[in-house]
Amino acid sequence: MPRLAVITDTDSSLPLDLAARYGIGLVPILVNFGEETLRSGIEIGDGEVFARVDREGKLPTTAAPSPGDFQRAFEETFAKGAEAILCICVSSVISGTYNAALVAAQALEEGPWRGRPIRVLDSRTLSMAQGFMALAAAEAAQAGATLEEAEARARDVGERSFLYASLATLKYLAMSGRVGYLAAGMATLLNVKPILTVREGKLDMLERVRTERRAWERVIELTTQALNGVPPERLAILHVAVPEAAQAFAEQLCARLPCPPERLIVELGAGLSVHSGAGMVGVAGVRPA
Repeated sequence: MPRLAVITDTDSSLPLDLAARYGIGLVPILVNFGEETLRSGIEIGDGEVFARVDREGKLPTTAAPSPGDFQRAFEETFAKGAEAILCICVSSVISGTYNAALVAAQALEEGPWRGRPIRVLDSRTLSMAQGFMALAAAEAAQAGATLEEAEARARDVGERSFLYASLATLKYLAMSGRVGYLAAGMATLLNVKPILTVREGKLDMLERVRTERRAWERVIELTTQALNGVPPERLAILHVAVPEAAQAFAEQLCARLPCPPERLIVELGAGLSVHSGAGMVGVAGVRPA
């Protein structure tokens, strides 16, 4: 293990194998079906979430990891030989994850790991925009970067990141109470597709279009504008339980702009997909420096 270890939460949308390849620790967001609690990305994924939602007719709730969850992750990481930890959390605007990690870091200021620094970073973003920050920090750590250098690298990537996505349906937002059932019904009738982006630390509606075809076109247009004609440094196609649609979207996107050879196709993750609904397709990327 590098002297500096990187930890993030599963709202980063990082696939388990990719996180393992870069030595990134993952602390799971919790998904609650009644009294049953499952760990996002580890015990439950997007497909399982929405199969169960459609069967039971009710959305689960989500919860941030507890300070104890982070404390265990920090202690295990130090026990494996790390001398410092950089923990990159989903935006504090949408989750208590950042605060939980801060409490855990403060708890380790005393005891056997005293003197080993833990830096907790609020990504102010989510999904692979957050995941790319963790990957950049892990690459820096493997190259021998200090805690400060890896944090600076992560912040730089975060500032250059973008995310655009289209919802397939407002059904799940209606179930969550975020829009009225009548409004959701009208939107379904008119085939309205909201376009989402990250704004002020949260996933926010940018605009609305009428069809899936136009929604995909608009997400590609926005991505092209964000890149201003240059290839992205990093790119990931995001989806919620629709891998075939994500592949089709990736082909359309990469026919319009130069995609990096290591583009990713990843699930959004149950901690986030509960709020977006099945069928979402989008893109997260990093502009070149």
